Amino acid sequence: MAKIKARDVWIMGIWKENPVVIQVLGICSALAVTNRMDNALIMGVGLIFVTAFSELTVSLLRMYTPKHIRMMVQVLIISAFVIIVDIYLKAYLPNASKALGPYVGLIITNCIIMGRCEVFAQKNKPVISFLDGIFNGIGYTLVLMIVAFARELLGFGTFFGIPVMGQGWMNWVIMIMPPGAFFMLALVVWGVNTLREKREVPESAGEVKAR
Repeated sequence: MAKIKARDVWIMGIWKENPVVIQVLGICSALAVTNRMDNALIMGVGLIFVTAFSELTVSLLRMYTPKHIRMMVQVLIISAFVIIVDIYLKAYLPNASKALGPYVGLIITNCIIMGRCEVFAQKNKPVISFLDGIFNGIGYTLVLMIVAFARELLGFGTFFGIPVMGQGWMNWVIMIMPPGAFFMLALVVWGVNTLREKREVPESAGEVKAR
C-alpha cells in the first residue's frame, strides 16, 4: 500500500472527497442544524472531535480487533466519544445543547464517522488516521457553515446572532424552514461540483499535451 501523506488527506477530506458535497454523507445534520451559524459551528466541532478520536482509536486497535466484531467495536468507540461531547455541551453550553436537541446523539449514526473508521482507520496508522478524521470533519463543518451563513443571514438578518441587515430588512421565513435547508445545500453541492468540473478540464488538457 502506498504511503499516504498529510497533504493528500487534507486535499481529499476538504475538497476532492468532501463528505457532504461529494460523497453526500451526513445530510440529516447538515439540514437540521444549519438555521444558525453558532449551532452549525458547535455541531461541526463536535463531529471533528468524534471523527478524529474515533479514527485514532480504531487505528490503534485495528491489529487486535477480530474482523467479525469490528463494526460493533467501532460503534462502541464512536458512542463513547459522542457521550463525551454530549456531556460537555450539557455542562458548559446548555443553551446549545437544548438547541441541537437529539442531533448530538445522532452523531453516532453519522455515515461520515463510520465510513472513515471502516475505510481509512482500519487500514492505516494512527497519526494519519487522526488527521483524516480532522480534515473530513473540517470539510463537513465548512459546508455546514456556508449553508448556515446564508440561512441565518436571510432568515433572521443576523450573523452569529448579531443583527446586520438593518430595521428595514424583511426576513425570508422559508430560509429557516426545512425547504430553505434543502435549497441552500443543493446550491452548495451544485456550485462545488461545477467548480470542480471547470478545474478538472484544464488539468486533463494539460496531461494530454504533456503526453
